[in-house]
Amino acid sequence: QVQLVESGGGVVQPGGSLRLSCAASVSILGMRPIRWFRQAAGKEREWVGGIGNAGTAYKDSVKGRFTLSRDNAKNTVYLQMNGLKPEDTAVYYCNVDDLRGNNYWGQGTQVTVSS
Repeated sequence: QVQLVESGGGVVQPGGSLRLSCAASVSILGMRPIRWFRQAAGKEREWVGGIGNAGTAYKDSVKGRFTLSRDNAKNTVYLQMNGLKPEDTAVYYCNVDDLRGNNYWGQGTQVTVSS
């Protein structure tokens, strides 16, 4: 069983920055890539990016603005979001599959970009 806890959301003006955290209840070493998704009101959940042993990957619309990193000692993955836009407003979730293929989601953290 893996528990994921996101934090760091909030309200920020356009062009601002936030850093989201995803803390796992187990070691993230050797885990499958940890992914971030987001879901805006009235829209489907969409993939934002992922980080694994092979590196990182991002949705085209966030490339150059969002950066994923990890602290293995803290079992935490970070999503640094710069140059935020109103269209980035959403609930952000982290997600991972364990080695048995079980899928886990965090509870989400709200990001609101508004002037």
